[in-house]
Amino acid sequence: MRLDFIPEPLKRLKNPPKELKFIGDTSLLELPKVAVVGSRKANTYTKECVEVLCGVLKSANICVVSGGAIGVDIAAHKAAMPITIGVFASGLDIIYPSQNRTSIGEIYAKGLALSEYDEGEPPLAYRFLERNRIVVALSQALVVAQADPKSGSMQSARMAKELGVPIFTLPQRLGESDGTN
Repeated sequence: MRLDFIPEPLKRLKNPPKELKFIGDTSLLELPKVAVVGSRKANTYTKECVEVLCGVLKSANICVVSGGAIGVDIAAHKAAMPITIGVFASGLDIIYPSQNRTSIGEIYAKGLALSEYDEGEPPLAYRFLERNRIVVALSQALVVAQADPKSGSMQSARMAKELGVPIFTLPQRLGESDGTN
């Protein structure tokens, strides 16, 4: 299905999506939102911190927004379920990554899935950065849980800075997450 409107926070983007497709509970768009992003190769410490943080956000009725990727993203979605929005870099008929099929199915059934791409559109590399702009712009704050300096998560932090979205990080050991440190 297509949203009849573009959420107001997305209109501040230089290139807002022309339309959004969705599956799930659009009332989640009305809640305060925090984006949680980070490494696909998140360490155990990071995943545990993300689970605790997103559980606290959920209990405060704050929606967690992320991109459905392996690692930090899916840990955030699972901990916040059903108060979570997944933004995807492909048509919503394509489940990517496939190893997150069960959790993404749960987002579709209980949370909200969004995409600016039509059915059948594959998850091409550049679309992940396009997806990230939506994740950040929808949110009132960004948490970068673990990131390398040249990562999509750091690109999300740059976008957040441009949009005036407050950025928070989880502290890491030296040498384990140079982007967040």
